[in-house]
Amino acid sequence: MTQEQMDMAIRRFLKEVGITSHRALAEAIAEAEKAGRLAPGAPIKVSMTLQAPELGLEHKLDGTLDLNSPE
Repeated sequence: MTQEQMDMAIRRFLKEVGITSHRALAEAIAEAEKAGRLAPGAPIKVSMTLQAPELGLEHKLDGTLDLNSPE
């Protein structure tokens, strides 16, 4: 596998992760707001873990969604 092939395979996977994660978060936020479990615009703590057992990789990212951000 060339570097370019590896990069493309990783990008395809990360694109799928981004699209499906965005959809899941948007649906969960809308449902929580509708049910009254989340105030509109309230910040939301999130985390994402990428695991690749064959590589011994576990990469965790923590953050906060600021739903009142102007961007």
